[in-house]
Formats: sequence, C-alpha cells, structure tokens
Amino acid sequence: MSGPRADAHARPLSDPLPERTDDPLADPAPEPPAEDDTIRVRKAQMESAPVETQDANGRFASWAVTHVGTVRKHNEDSLVDRADLGVWAVADGAGGHLRGDVASRMVADALEGLPPNLSAGEVLAEVRQRMTEVNAALRASVAPPQISASTVAVLIARGDHFACLWAGDSRIYLLREGTMTQVTRDHSLVQEMVEAGAIRAEDAETHPNANVITRAVGSGDELDLDKVTDRLLAGDRFLLCSDGLCKTIPDALTAQLLAAPEDPAGKLVHAALEHNSRDNVTAVVVDILT
Repeated sequence: MSGPRADAHARPLSDPLPERTDDPLADPAPEPPAEDDTIRVRKAQMESAPVETQDANGRFASWAVTHVGTVRKHNEDSLVDRADLGVWAVADGAGGHLRGDVASRMVADALEGLPPNLSAGEVLAEVRQRMTEVNAALRASVAPPQISASTVAVLIARGDHFACLWAGDSRIYLLREGTMTQVTRDHSLVQEMVEAGAIRAEDAETHPNANVITRAVGSGDELDLDKVTDRLLAGDRFLLCSDGLCKTIPDALTAQLLAAPEDPAGKLVHAALEHNSRDNVTAVVVDILT
C-alpha cells in the first residue's frame, strides 16, 4: 500500500476545518435512539502491537497501538478500531481524578458496541447518545466533588464525508497531499490562554497548567461534543492520538512519521517512547484508500 508523500510537513491550525451542513454526517433532525442504560466495561486495555486492519470493502486501512509509556504503571488510554463501521476513537482517562482507566474503557466500550448496518446519520446519533449515557454513568459513579472522566476523540467516515467529534485534548490530525493539519481544537486551559493572548502557543506545552482540560466525558452534568465535518479524498490519512503522543514529539516529526508507508502508528508510539513520554501513548492511523 502506498502512503502519502514522505515529504509531509506540519501546518499549525488556528481554527478547525469549517463544519459542512450538506453531508450525511450532519446532525440529524429526528430524535436520538431510545436510551440504553446498560454500559458494559470491557477488559483493561493492554499494550497492543500495531496491526493493520481493513474493512470488507477495502475502503479503509487502519493501525492502532497503545502503550503505558515510560513512567506510569497503568495505562489509562483506550482505543476503538472499527474499520468495518468507519468509526475510530481514542479516549484518555482524565489525570488527577478517580478511575481514569475505567472512564476511558467505558467510553471505548460504548463505541465498540455500535451495531452494524447503520446509516451515516444513525451512526452520528448513536455516538452522541452513547457518550451522553457514559457521561451520566460516570457522574453517578462518584460522590461530588470527585470526578471520574475521560477525553474522547472520534472519527466517523462515511461516503464522501468525515466527521470528528471530541471533548478534551486528545487530538485528530489530517495528512492530505503532504500537509498535516490539526482538525480538533484542545479543550484545555492553556489553549484558552493562547487564544486570549496570555501565553505564546510555543509555551503552552511547558506551562504548569498544561494538563488541565476544560471538557471531558464525565466532567459535567451536560456533555458538549464539538464537531467538524468535511469531505474525504482518496489518499487522506488521519491520526487520532492521546496527549502522551502529541505533547511529546514535535509536529514536524509527527508529520514525517505519519507519512510512513508501513506501520505509522507503531512508529509514532515508538518515537514518543524514545522521547521519554511521561504519559500513556496511543495512536490510531486511518487511511482512506478509495
């Protein structure tokens, strides 16, 4: 399989890609599906070897890998690799709060349970509904002011369009024609400070409050998922990652490794480990083949 051009370079993004309303992944008008209050918790996410998977139609190829990192004893990252449905996700338990590993697994498990044969609009509605259910379950699982929460970044690909939904600072990047763009915008204190002009963008990662997120599944009574949609092009490559990756290696190196024709997810995680990532590291790479 031939990947994107090897001369990829990073381009910073001030604003996310504009949301399109003329596509099948626009939020549907009908009411969401009836609430299902059964949320299963799957087995703990283990360190995984990168494995390439493809959907039955050969439209997508994906690689997914997670690692505990170089410091922590437990992996609080979880991932979803549903090439068969065109759904991928990364979840990262909120640091400094209770049961981050459980929170991220609940997020991933709810998305893993998406049924097949859904339309684009139904997939979008199901993702929103299931994340709302997980949010409520996490809120009910602890006594205030305690919090059990997780970030989430979801990619949905259907037809000629994609949608990204997210809460927190797990990120989604798009590599298109050799240029890497950050599609998502961090829900974090330092991102707000950068936008307010209080600190420089290049100082955000080393700021004392760099790990403070302002939105997550389970952090508030109401869950607000941001969304971006746009068209897909053959040759597009997406990266979904936890902050243990994107806050450890520079954008230029991320773009270079993301363009690798073989095992890009494994190469990205390995680079984060070589840079002594102090957090769990997760990467999901998705190729649009046709």
